[in-house]
Amino acid sequence: MKVAEVISIGNELLIGKIVNTNASWLCGKLTHLGFKVRRVTCIGDDLAEISSTINEALNRGAELIVTTGGLGPTFDDMTLQGVAQALNLPLEVNEQALKWVKEKYEQLGLPLTPAREKMAKLPAGAIPIRNEHGAAPGVLLKLKGNRMILCLPGVPREMMQLFESSIPLLTEGLTEKFIFKELSFKLSNIPESSLAPIIDEVLRKNPEVYIKSHPRISEASPIIEIHLSTWVKEALTSQAEQKLLAVKRMLVDLAEKSGGRLLE
Repeated sequence: MKVAEVISIGNELLIGKIVNTNASWLCGKLTHLGFKVRRVTCIGDDLAEISSTINEALNRGAELIVTTGGLGPTFDDMTLQGVAQALNLPLEVNEQALKWVKEKYEQLGLPLTPAREKMAKLPAGAIPIRNEHGAAPGVLLKLKGNRMILCLPGVPREMMQLFESSIPLLTEGLTEKFIFKELSFKLSNIPESSLAPIIDEVLRKNPEVYIKSHPRISEASPIIEIHLSTWVKEALTSQAEQKLLAVKRMLVDLAEKSGGRLLE
């Protein structure tokens, strides 16, 4: 299973002006594509920070890095410069990206200025991805060892479209496809602190299944949502579904012995 990291870039995220919904959306998409998202990092619009964060992710073994933000025309849009610096690559005008940027502004009746041309300056060898909703193209870099860096705009609508457009490129080299399976249910009448040793027992017997409890009210009036999840090779999907159902039955049986009740 390939390991992915998400890097969210923008001072507006660090000061709490913008909620980082992009990272949540991307983590869900990557997970269901079969990537294991190991880390989400949020950093500001700082060239050295961007460059060092890219290198740190690569040194941790990330096989796919997805960045959001910092692809626009202003002085603080420096993601591609930071990526180029991390990889020791020059920035150069990409003719396809320039054509798209020029077309976008021609539609608006605006000239191609240096600030707008900046959005077409990509790290050498990068693949531009057409932005259907904005001006700045997405950018994909293919590295040695089947690693990739995908740079997306911070505007959610643009980010989502560009990510969806990138999926064939992100998955084309996968020899084994992993599927993420999940199952949720709710228990009542049992505090989370009483459920904890039950979860421990079930986990020991089923280490391939991740079990997460989410209290919805309080210890005094408990309703707990249980989320089960696992990754499996695509050919084993039906077995994974049966495994999750078996783990659910085990948890429910043990919880009921301690006074818990399954909420249907």
